[in-house]
Amino acid sequence: MEELLLHLNAAYNLARWLTRNATDAEDVVQEAYLRALKHFRSFHGSDSRPWLLAIVRNTFYTWRQRNHASEQGIPFDEEIHSSEDHPNPEVLLLQKANTQLVTQAIDELPAEFREVIVLRELEGLSYKQIADVTQIPVGTVMSRLARGRKRLEQSLSQSPEQRERLKLEVEGKESEDCFQHYSAG
Repeated sequence: MEELLLHLNAAYNLARWLTRNATDAEDVVQEAYLRALKHFRSFHGSDSRPWLLAIVRNTFYTWRQRNHASEQGIPFDEEIHSSEDHPNPEVLLLQKANTQLVTQAIDELPAEFREVIVLRELEGLSYKQIADVTQIPVGTVMSRLARGRKRLEQSLSQSPEQRERLKLEVEGKESEDCFQHYSAG
């Protein structure tokens, strides 16, 4: 049971990315740990980390369904850690801007891509471990990672103006579709 505490940061990190909100992430992790402790005797593996992260993931989806949380959440804001050699303010500003762009790009991914990106790139899980956590085939994990990485690449290669223009075009198209649906009926 004590080994579950070793994975608290990983559990919170996953919950934080999925919920997009620190308070909600804490709630999800707390509920996940209660479930994990309740069912710890049913764990028969050697690595409790993927098992626990699967519980966190499943708890998130249950929590989201129960609370009707929308996909629009509070953006994740990660603090930049400075190194011992104290880079100059310009370098720090550029690092923070890059971190914010990557964080925003990850945050804008659909949940199915965001969760596999977080589990692989931030938590370092293997494809097999991700498949176990998400309960999907390894091939689907690989496909979602490739598609998620492609979306990240596209998002990060666009200028802010291009992203905003695309966002407005998508929103305008959705409004037109909605108008056509209701005017046709």
